[in-house]
Amino acid sequence: MNKTANLTIRRATIDEASLLADLGARTFYETFAMDNTTEDMAAYLAASFSPALQAQEITDPNITLLVAEIDGIAAGYAKLELSGHPSCITGPNPVELSRLYVSREFIGSGVGAALMESCISEAKRAGSTTMWLGVWEKNERAQAFYKRWGFKEIGEHTFLLGTDAQRDLIMQRGV
Repeated sequence: MNKTANLTIRRATIDEASLLADLGARTFYETFAMDNTTEDMAAYLAASFSPALQAQEITDPNITLLVAEIDGIAAGYAKLELSGHPSCITGPNPVELSRLYVSREFIGSGVGAALMESCISEAKRAGSTTMWLGVWEKNERAQAFYKRWGFKEIGEHTFLLGTDAQRDLIMQRGV
């Protein structure tokens, strides 16, 4: 059975702030909890995935939040952000792919690829010609995924998870 036969990708709506907060916290936890302390995870989740923050992001004209659904069930999401960027970004008109997460049960089913295709389309529609992201140096699965999509490592920055300063690789590609 094809898990993605009824896959849809759409923009998040304001009434989905709680859904995005729950989905974001759950997928982040699934991805990183085993490699981080309980305290650092709790601090990051509390600061990053409240319904109020998600509502603010949904209404921000510089942020695009996409939700992937299969048969009406949220399977993943992505966040594009037009904002500042590190000096190592060399391409013009950059947009950050600041989040792309898929629920554990849907990893490997094509949801991530569908979200990436939608992010590239959204970036083009917004006039961006460069997409960049930061990915944890220890997240080899994500790095491999991004490399398959043509992202190249061009630098690094520090990502603060709770009190833990972690090294993220900066990657970019043209859109």
